[in-house]
Amino acid sequence: MLDSCSPESRPLLSLENALDSIKAAIQPVSGTEKLTLKNALGRVLAESVYSPINIPRDRNAAMDGYAFSSCGRVGGQAFMLALVGISWAGRPFQGQLQAGQCVRIFTGAVVPEQADSVIMQEQVQVHEQSVYFPADTRVLQNIREIGEDVNEGYCLLAQPKKLTAVDLGLLASAGVDQVTVKRQVKIAHFSTGDELTALGRPLEPGKIYDSNRIMLGGLLAGPGYSVTDLGVIPDNKQLLEDSFIEASKHHDVIITTGGASVGEADYVKEILQNCGKVNFWKMAIKPGKPLAFGKIGQCHFFGLPGNPVAVVVTYQQIVAPALRQLSGAPLAKPLRLTATCITALKKAPGRQEYQRGILSQDECGEFFVATAGRQGSNILSSMSQSDCYIVLPRECAGVPAGDKVIVEPFSLLI
Repeated sequence: MLDSCSPESRPLLSLENALDSIKAAIQPVSGTEKLTLKNALGRVLAESVYSPINIPRDRNAAMDGYAFSSCGRVGGQAFMLALVGISWAGRPFQGQLQAGQCVRIFTGAVVPEQADSVIMQEQVQVHEQSVYFPADTRVLQNIREIGEDVNEGYCLLAQPKKLTAVDLGLLASAGVDQVTVKRQVKIAHFSTGDELTALGRPLEPGKIYDSNRIMLGGLLAGPGYSVTDLGVIPDNKQLLEDSFIEASKHHDVIITTGGASVGEADYVKEILQNCGKVNFWKMAIKPGKPLAFGKIGQCHFFGLPGNPVAVVVTYQQIVAPALRQLSGAPLAKPLRLTATCITALKKAPGRQEYQRGILSQDECGEFFVATAGRQGSNILSSMSQSDCYIVLPRECAGVPAGDKVIVEPFSLLI
């Protein structure tokens, strides 16, 4: 399908085809390193981890109460047992539990070998060293068995797995203190353009502040990436080409913003053709049509548009999945929900559009979305105010209020 707003001589590349092209072109980094757990959050496992122990290692109480043996107990009859000791968490009862005896026990404490039941403390009466059990006492309850969570030798985490805080807790519970992970992906990024002014300097006529590098630095922040900010490079073809080649020698990925369009000072595609390879250029998405993907030597290259909203959209939809694949993490798709659109949306057919929206949910669990305001690719304020994308397919010619739409939330909180 051609873009009705900007006619092209041939159809633009769909997002799906672009992602397929990237998936075929990228292989995960091969290097690994060993890290302690406290430094492993967010890193990708390079080797599966197996439990060296049973979890729990010992039978233990699931609650505070009294441990006893059900042997010889007759259902429906109350009984009394002698209290002969205490089993604390970390300090087990040291004696032998005999017939007619019980021990006070606390959550997580080792259950004596002779006991097979724990009763909640609220269900008994205690008088000095005697514990009175009611007629409806349930037996064979409230004990966590050895290996109930994990058996020794069980695969705790299989590679490739991007480690979460819960994963680290699981590893720690098995006594694992180090893991082997994929090395960090080395990323260089910079902005291009004579119009850009660094923060802290006065703004001259015709100039703008460079917001893209700050945004990209935030988007790229993560434990799996080693990021180098190479600053601003002016619209000088030779200087740009030299910068591309030099950066490609020391990084896995180069990301630029600006210079990927069709203006006289937009050199990215031409330079990429001269010193490397262009896999594709121009995509059927809005904002973000002028995106270049290619390679210089062994370094992958992403030339993003210059408009700030287009930078965010193309990073999230194109670059982020590519970096995830390069890091060795499992591929994943963004969460999508169906919501009722409460404002009319304008759109021309031809490109898949990512409009900024504000998502809400009523007391019945139904989702509703409204436009976040003006949708120009230079309008960063509405991007800041939004919490989701309203994803409109290529053939869509607008959405009346009340229609159902697909949304991609930015987070799990709205």
